[in-house]
Amino acid sequence: MTNSPDPGGAHRGRVARRAVLASAAVAATAFTAEQALATPKHAEHRCGPYVPEPVPAQAPAEEGFLDVPGARLWYWDTGGDGPAVVLVHPGSGSALSWPYQQPVFARAGYRVVAYSRRGHYNSTPPEPGRPGVGADDLHALVEHLGLRRFHLLGAALGGYYATDYALRHPRRLLSLVILSSFMGISDPEYKRVTEQLRPPGFDAMPHDFLELSPHYRAANEGGARRWKEISDLSLGGHAVESQELSEPIDWTRLATLSARTLIITGDADLYLPPPVLRVVAAHLPAADTLVYHRCGHSANWERPADFNRDVLRFWSGARFRDESCR
Repeated sequence: MTNSPDPGGAHRGRVARRAVLASAAVAATAFTAEQALATPKHAEHRCGPYVPEPVPAQAPAEEGFLDVPGARLWYWDTGGDGPAVVLVHPGSGSALSWPYQQPVFARAGYRVVAYSRRGHYNSTPPEPGRPGVGADDLHALVEHLGLRRFHLLGAALGGYYATDYALRHPRRLLSLVILSSFMGISDPEYKRVTEQLRPPGFDAMPHDFLELSPHYRAANEGGARRWKEISDLSLGGHAVESQELSEPIDWTRLATLSARTLIITGDADLYLPPPVLRVVAAHLPAADTLVYHRCGHSANWERPADFNRDVLRFWSGARFRDESCR
């Protein structure tokens, strides 16, 4: 990948991206905003049997590039006059990682925006040893698009930068949703506990093995294959240096988080199992929490209808108090 994508490269990237999404897309069942906001009975949808879901046709979106110090970021934006939503992808993904969310959130009336961080699909790689501050890049995009207030959703590593942004710019957020993320927390005991969950060699294992539950991989081989295709395209066959936080996030700093917050994980998440989520929630007593049944590190992909429904309900004012399967 070169430092400045040429027009032909951008065109080839769009073709490759659409080919991957097209391979996954089939006719989707209509999913209206009213259905998305319907309150489930005793959260049965979240704990019920797994049912494979097709990727819906994508909503129209404008694509663009934003120059930031030392890099160029690629983004897409569905536009519209509704409340804005910014999606911050996991370390294994890019702006391509949201095909289940983009059309559903757009149909529910939201302006949906996603971008690729430095070194991820269609964005230039960071300068060696200078990965940049993730929250700074996010803020540059928000300012470029003229978003005054918006909902922020960060997944996994993207949750680090979303949390950092929420702490730095609390008045810009309508809400914060964090999916399966350590949130950049640097408390020594927290880090010790989470690191001991990952034995030597853990990080060298394939992303799809680490981030998709065994239940999903066994029940939906095609879906797992498509997830891997998007991840491989997002990373371009190389490792990407993680971006920096503006400052460490310890428990004291985290306690200043004022945005209305929902924290989500899956009961088969190898990174953030439910007991770790509850450690974080204990330091954020006002935060809502959700745990998905038979689900790994990628609830937005493994259980998208449930995930989308719950996020839309949260954005509309619903509360979730440790609604896990028992």
